[in-house]
Amino acid sequence: MAVQTVLDRRLLVITGKGGVGKTTIAASLGLRAAQSGRRTIVVEVGEESRLPSLFATPAPRPGLECRLAERLSSISIDPDRALLEWLQTLGGRVSGRVLASSGTFQYFAAAAPGVKELVTMIKVWRLTRRDGRRGTTGDYDLVVLDAPATGHALGMLGSAQTFSAITRVGPVAGHTREVQALLENPSHTSFLAVALGSEMAVTEVLELHDGLQRRIGRGLDAVIVNALLPRRFTAAELRRIEALGEPDAAGLAAGLAATGVADSVLETATEAAVRAARAVHDRARLEHNQLARLRRHGFEVLAIPYVWKARLDLAAVTGIAKRLERGL
Repeated sequence: MAVQTVLDRRLLVITGKGGVGKTTIAASLGLRAAQSGRRTIVVEVGEESRLPSLFATPAPRPGLECRLAERLSSISIDPDRALLEWLQTLGGRVSGRVLASSGTFQYFAAAAPGVKELVTMIKVWRLTRRDGRRGTTGDYDLVVLDAPATGHALGMLGSAQTFSAITRVGPVAGHTREVQALLENPSHTSFLAVALGSEMAVTEVLELHDGLQRRIGRGLDAVIVNALLPRRFTAAELRRIEALGEPDAAGLAAGLAATGVADSVLETATEAAVRAARAVHDRARLEHNQLARLRRHGFEVLAIPYVWKARLDLAAVTGIAKRLERGL
């Protein structure tokens, strides 16, 4: 019997502390899934869609699906717009403009905390539904959700459980149960956290894991540590490098006389190189210690090496996708 991988699920939820590279990992997983033959869509939450520019594709109008590559699409779900569309379905022929400007809409949005998150999850759930008609909009093998940062993500993922306690009948109750069933089923949904190798980011991963267990009854399936620095030197090698910052005075004087290089210039360059080596060594050691910390807590951990580019491009995302393929 074949082992199910995370790419065999219907939904992958990617979250973590803000600024750790969630969107990059979501794009890489989506690209890898598409390359393996799965019709995939990456869902961003918010008004802006960042993925089309990465794939050199014009950004669509808000809320519309965008084809990024073969078998790969993206969509951005704005929670405010999602709530408005949902209320329109309840309001019949009331126009969106009238509904959005009405006091009733504003009151409802304020009086029902979590409703925006719930309707966002309903839209995600609808994307995961399969009707067997290949090539039709919405018939995806995999939905990759680039979820908000940890705190907001927990609120969004727990919204179905919250509303299930107060809605018993009607379309809202039915959709709420469907969303909850999707999230609670480990065969259908995987939760992945993205973190940097810092103490704060790893602590937030542990809090996210506990929060998921409280709200959904499940924890994280894996943790992806992004932008991990390599260990370039052993402790012995670093001592040899630091010794270069303390050259023999007589030898240095003779060398300077022969080359005409100022003493202060050579010392400054050497000291700067030694400081840089020490800083990289210390940071890499800290990051790998945090990697070990995650593993001690029993997490499956996948490390993504630091990409030495000023700005990530499609080639870099493709490289990360290959790395993820080997690990997942």
